[in-house]
Amino acid sequence: MIDYLKDFRIGIFIAIIAITTIVLGALTEKVLRYFLYKKLSDKEYDVTGFKFLKHFIITVIYILGFAFALIQIPEFKIIGHSFLAGAGVISLVAGLASQQALSNIVSGIFLVIFKPFRINDKITINNFVGTVEDINLRQVVLKDAENNRIIIPNSVISNQIIVNTNMHDTKCCKIIEVGIGYESDVEKALEIMRDEIAKHPLFIDTRTAENKKQKAPLVVARVVALADSSVTLKAWAWAKNSTDGFVMYCDLLQSIKKRFDESEIDIPYPQRVITLKK
Repeated sequence: MIDYLKDFRIGIFIAIIAITTIVLGALTEKVLRYFLYKKLSDKEYDVTGFKFLKHFIITVIYILGFAFALIQIPEFKIIGHSFLAGAGVISLVAGLASQQALSNIVSGIFLVIFKPFRINDKITINNFVGTVEDINLRQVVLKDAENNRIIIPNSVISNQIIVNTNMHDTKCCKIIEVGIGYESDVEKALEIMRDEIAKHPLFIDTRTAENKKQKAPLVVARVVALADSSVTLKAWAWAKNSTDGFVMYCDLLQSIKKRFDESEIDIPYPQRVITLKK
């Protein structure tokens, strides 16, 4: 009878600890989220570290709750004390958690410290392009142009080359490349490309005061190659960010093609000259 009462008391303590842990975790998340939303009004505030800290604090709360619950069970009391001991936490986690999980946590901490990207940055990793939505203890969440969520483990990101279009400077340069026929008027084609780019509403002037003083052209367009079947032309168009740059690029391809057709500037198919010997 005494053993049953003792087991019942242990069960009650464990239930109280579990409920307290869940409530405390939920309250902590609400408080931190409220603080985050208040800070979001400040455009200069970086939410990357704050979101990571939120995940970390909630994880610690659940680990402590689990440890206190273990202490109530005599058979697991030693393990529970190991969770709570400062030196024992590291050894216990290393023994129970997988190497990959630890690698993700360490990599996540390095991502927050060194900041190769931040929340709301547009990045490219492993040919995946998206906007950073979240960085937590295990993974980074990207949202792509089709509104999909791409989940990439932190340890994978730490070993990859990252392209960040928002780091320090958001301006985007789109290269418009077109091949025209050898019989077409090259100067006229270059002038059409310059004109179409300059009048596009999303195009921005990136010339410095010194460039303007030296009368540098608003849009740079040049012949860059004499290919097998065409003369290759390139023009450089600047937009304030990558999103505007993509829209501008698509519009320019259409408008330049239309102007070329009106001016009888040929965009040839690939051609080959075959000589037959008798």
